[in-house]
Amino acid sequence: MPFATDFSPERIARFLAAETQRFRQAHPKSAALYAQAQRHLLFGVPMHWMADVPAPVPLFVDRAQGAQLWDVDGHALVDFCLGDTGAMFGHSPEAVTRALAEFAGQGATTMLPSTVALEVGALLEQRFGLPMWQFTATASDANRFVLRWARAITGRPKVVAFNGSYHGTVDDVFVDLAPDGSAITRPSLLGQVHDLAAFTRVVEFNDLPALEAALAPGDVACVITEPVLTNIGMVLPDPGFLQSLRAMTRKHGTLLVIDETHTISCGPGGYTRAFGLDPDILVLGKPIAGGTPGAVYGFTTEVGTRMQKAKQAAAPGHSGIGTTLSAGLLTLRLMRAMLSEVMTDAAYTRMFAISRRVADGLQAAITSRGLAWTVTRIGARCEYQFAPERPRNGSQARAAMHDDLEAALQLALLNRGVLLTPFHNMVLASPAHTEADAQALLGAFADALDALSAA
Repeated sequence: MPFATDFSPERIARFLAAETQRFRQAHPKSAALYAQAQRHLLFGVPMHWMADVPAPVPLFVDRAQGAQLWDVDGHALVDFCLGDTGAMFGHSPEAVTRALAEFAGQGATTMLPSTVALEVGALLEQRFGLPMWQFTATASDANRFVLRWARAITGRPKVVAFNGSYHGTVDDVFVDLAPDGSAITRPSLLGQVHDLAAFTRVVEFNDLPALEAALAPGDVACVITEPVLTNIGMVLPDPGFLQSLRAMTRKHGTLLVIDETHTISCGPGGYTRAFGLDPDILVLGKPIAGGTPGAVYGFTTEVGTRMQKAKQAAAPGHSGIGTTLSAGLLTLRLMRAMLSEVMTDAAYTRMFAISRRVADGLQAAITSRGLAWTVTRIGARCEYQFAPERPRNGSQARAAMHDDLEAALQLALLNRGVLLTPFHNMVLASPAHTEADAQALLGAFADALDALSAA
């Protein structure tokens, strides 16, 4: 059945060339800054993969507010990327701005506990159901530390991850399934000298027999997973899969780690609360501190007791867990503002309504043009994928990707005033988005498809 190949490579190339020329003409200041930035910034950007965008040069941003951002060439864009979830509740929510104004002069970091840490811990338990918490600067740090804790308290060396899952920049999870079914260290990693597959088993999402086989030896400290795969293209769990995962991990004495860094878009308590999951450990980053560096991981009392025993039994010295800027005073106050004032039930209701409107509109545009693509939505997040059916695992999601077509459509949307998340076709709704913003996206998408067909 045809899907991405509904458009020939030649047609896609012509369309991309036209959109590239359009972007160059409209963004001379971004182009000039990019040339200037080569002097001091690797690849001309402050973080090298900011250059991995479909535009001929990176878009240089001037400012952002709510659901909009403005580039240096004066273009206003409707932002459905939102810093890839970091600004999921809009840029600079009023409560965060107010907290910055009130507390920025009272110290940012002290490496000491504070009363606000207790307040945030209580808010986190109320929202996510787990009683004990630790704080980090990023979700990557949180996942890294959680894997260290899991191995320490179980005495087991192995972890299990799902093919195509996203857990930040944690070495242990950069393991892919090779075509022959074996686990291999991801070839794209730079400077990797260890065989990561030696201590990580990788299985396909929704594959319960493979999961059982991976856990059966009894040497797995934890399974770490997103409840919905989000970075390789959205992959939903089969009915009952996550409940079976929970039962299997308990059967084999393995900890279950749920990473909600992206799926916090599924509700005030994330996917975990919305669908009644019961993890041993939960990780959350990105939006929790209002788009500033901050993340958390929570765990059961039983896991916390085991952590304390492991630390007390260890030799003196650095545990390899924690960084100096974790749990900074200002960061905790921003978390308090987000949890108590921004991440509300009302905010999620609005986000879900906008996301539903967008998902339905995208699917209607696709269907009316006879394209065999699909749209997947969960909570405030949706994505169109170049396949006739929703993928069930990471390999199917990767096979549905079409790099040239994705780049051409993303650039076309950018030229029409709408920003999606680079690297895949994710659309994230915030409380700041309006019906007019949703319509702007749908109009731009329809126009881009028509221009592609005419190329």
